[in-house]
Amino acid sequence: MTTAGQGLHTHVLDTLGLEITAGESPQGSVLRTDEIAQRFDVSRTVVREVVRVLESMRLVESRRRVGVTVRPIDEWNVYDPRVIRWRLAGADRPRQLRSLTVLRSAIEPIAAGLAARNATAEQCAELTECALGMVANSRGQRLDAYLRHDVAFHRIVLAASGNEMFARLGDVVAAILTGRTHHQVMFDDPDPAAVTLHVQVAEAVREGDAERAERVTREITVGALAELDVLAPDVAAPPRV
Repeated sequence: MTTAGQGLHTHVLDTLGLEITAGESPQGSVLRTDEIAQRFDVSRTVVREVVRVLESMRLVESRRRVGVTVRPIDEWNVYDPRVIRWRLAGADRPRQLRSLTVLRSAIEPIAAGLAARNATAEQCAELTECALGMVANSRGQRLDAYLRHDVAFHRIVLAASGNEMFARLGDVVAAILTGRTHHQVMFDDPDPAAVTLHVQVAEAVREGDAERAERVTREITVGALAELDVLAPDVAAPPRV
């Protein structure tokens, strides 16, 4: 596929993905391939390729003599980073962010404890480098630079756990952190306490202190949930008691 063809493919995919995940094309609605081709002025080949990608995410299914039907949300591959990105771009962003952050809260502390037991010397060095990069970019509203180090930090923790299932969640966590930054669900400068906690996690992993690595990482995720209460409150959530 040419660069221009890839651009068309991406544009059609992102537009349809955003519409489906935002509920503009609700469950059970039918997308006609000829109408899609006409709407975007693209070939049916491009439409078929886009539909195949949407099918791989389980957002739609193709039925003969019916068309492309939108699946129920409980059948979607909600771990696909593109699905996460699309959902974070929609009106349901607060609930989606909270759901993803709770997922992080359940997984990352355990992964950090395992990383303290299993990380290689190279991974420890990379983790320390990322933590220092976060410190260096935590002032002056340099959120994009901070994000690069933050994403790399959490990818390393998950990979260093030695658990291949945790490691595969690196893209999911990257999508969460990226979406939070790009949709301004962050303070202008990261919370200094959270930055310090990342440095402490790197120290605990390097020192092989699994209990401390898990505890401090849990503090990070609790803090992330508290930030959401301020920056992206879920108005549909039940009140806390």
